[in-house]
Amino acid sequence: MMGVIDDIPTVVVLLVASFVIGCIFGSFLNVVIWRVPNHISITNPKRSFCPKCKAQIAWYDNIPIISWMVLGAKCRHCKEPIAARYPLVESLGGIAFLAVTVGGLFGAYTPWMLPLLYVFACVSIVIAFIDLDHHLILNVVLLPTLVATVALLALASLGTGEWMRLGRGALCALILFAFYFVLSLIWKGGMGDGDIKLAFILGLVLGWLGWPQFIIGSFAAFLIGGVVSLVLLASKKVGLHGGIPFGPSMLLGVWLGIFAGAPIATLYLQFTGLA
Repeated sequence: MMGVIDDIPTVVVLLVASFVIGCIFGSFLNVVIWRVPNHISITNPKRSFCPKCKAQIAWYDNIPIISWMVLGAKCRHCKEPIAARYPLVESLGGIAFLAVTVGGLFGAYTPWMLPLLYVFACVSIVIAFIDLDHHLILNVVLLPTLVATVALLALASLGTGEWMRLGRGALCALILFAFYFVLSLIWKGGMGDGDIKLAFILGLVLGWLGWPQFIIGSFAAFLIGGVVSLVLLASKKVGLHGGIPFGPSMLLGVWLGIFAGAPIATLYLQFTGLA
């Protein structure tokens, strides 16, 4: 996709389209984040509805970000406040899709990884917000994510002809799964079953990309999680033995590994004189 960068109008169209499409997906992710933990079907009812008055939301009141501002952050029917969470998730969807597109344009990964990364961006938002709200990473989210990840990584291997990447991804998945499993035995209450299962999926993605991405992405999760934990512990908002959802930190670390794992590893090796 590097040749596309020279065509500025095409790049602008791609970036704008990525953000808009991501915001639209973000609107659906809001539905998933709220309905799934509350055991409500994401397909029935099909139309979104106000959680307070149950009134169905018209299409013109469901335009990502814009409708929230036009309505003054209030339901048209019952006038109850609409949480800022909704435009936040929609914006994150747009930013995530935009970032994935930029990474593809500038060669951070092969274009064959784009389908997986768009899906993974959506899943990351869902898992992070459900974990923040309920301290749970649900199997009903993880299982389809695992199936989609394996299928799309196989597609990427087929497209690039690099099947060894898939084998490395499986190896890294097992390594990260085992590490989190052992950690859960040592740190009681600090690591849940959902974190362990999520680690397997994250290892697949990072491992397919390369060892630098795997190492940096895995380490960054604990660096980010450690900083967040220290802040929360210092503010006495949580205790030492739990209460801190680790899923969001894992996902932030993985995205750092995806976008910057290779250059960070190169800089480290140059700095230490190992390169």
